[in-house]
Amino acid sequence: MRAAVLYATVPSGTRYAEARPLLVQELDRPAPRAGELGVAITYSSLCHSDLSVVDGSRVRPLPMALGHEAVGRVEAVGDGVTDVSVGDHVVLVFVPSCGACRACKAGRPALCHRAAEVNASGDLLHGEAVLRAPSGERINHHLGVSAFADYAVVARESVVVIDDDVPDTVAAMFGCAVLTGMGAVLNTAAVDDGQSVAVFGLGAVGLSAVMGAALAGVSAVIAIDPNTSKHQLALDCGATAVGTPEEAARLIAEATGDGVDTAIEAVGSARVIASCLEHVTRGGAVVSVGLPHPSAELTVPALQFAGAGKRLLGSYMGDAVPERDIPLYLGYWREGRLPVELLHTDTKPLEEINEGLDALTAGEVVRRLFRA
Repeated sequence: MRAAVLYATVPSGTRYAEARPLLVQELDRPAPRAGELGVAITYSSLCHSDLSVVDGSRVRPLPMALGHEAVGRVEAVGDGVTDVSVGDHVVLVFVPSCGACRACKAGRPALCHRAAEVNASGDLLHGEAVLRAPSGERINHHLGVSAFADYAVVARESVVVIDDDVPDTVAAMFGCAVLTGMGAVLNTAAVDDGQSVAVFGLGAVGLSAVMGAALAGVSAVIAIDPNTSKHQLALDCGATAVGTPEEAARLIAEATGDGVDTAIEAVGSARVIASCLEHVTRGGAVVSVGLPHPSAELTVPALQFAGAGKRLLGSYMGDAVPERDIPLYLGYWREGRLPVELLHTDTKPLEEINEGLDALTAGEVVRRLFRA
């Protein structure tokens, strides 16, 4: 099997096409164990969460086969798996909920305790890492998926079976970007029609949040990003107004008078989270979706909470229940109400993965897909 493996991090600002931190190489091809599946990957998708592992801002055990958003076909079924068959069309998801921990029992599988443990260690839900280099060296799994490859062994709980008619270039983006952005609006914030939403950061997650807000029937969707090349795309996704961070206060005042009901922070910046709190109305909510650097600290006036009833909500994977939400969102896509294909910038061969890191860093792509 071919996979893109990270052996050492490189600092932010590096020209990845020159440093080539991801090595596309042949690994031994493992068989699935009990409770696992072997999946032939057709397309994977590049996300800022992958980039944060490459530059070391998200510390993961190395070497690691990267990638956490993909689509494919089941090629092999391990013992004990009875509800998935060879040939099934599947979306891969990066939190394989155990079903037994406190979070799972509370109906919040995106916060699965066991999944958090194995995702951090580079193992799989049902056992230790199975990837090996030809030398025998252990290769860690990225978020239980390791999608930058032509094949992956994953837990049964890491896939959602979807209909055959969904194009792979659409389905590839549902396991992270769509789940996270849509879920932040529909699950975490639970916005109602007639409310107002501002989205800060127009990557694939932020644009998915824009689509989710438009789908929910809110009265105003204000989309904010310093990269003006993304503004028209945000309008196409359903935004009612777009602008740069310097224009945010004016645009929000024009649309709402005194602040939006919900602000979605999809940048991964403590500074932007603090700014969002200033842009929500009394009783409003800020939903933190982006992943700031672990060392980042948030300092805000404490009186905004009890004094103005404002709320700060964390949202991991959009508080999604993937088995419920992916089919639901695909239904919206079929109805023409969720134009996910707008997120797909282009498609490249897996061998150009390092060039893709540069394009993502420069803001030149929203979602670049890679052919296995």
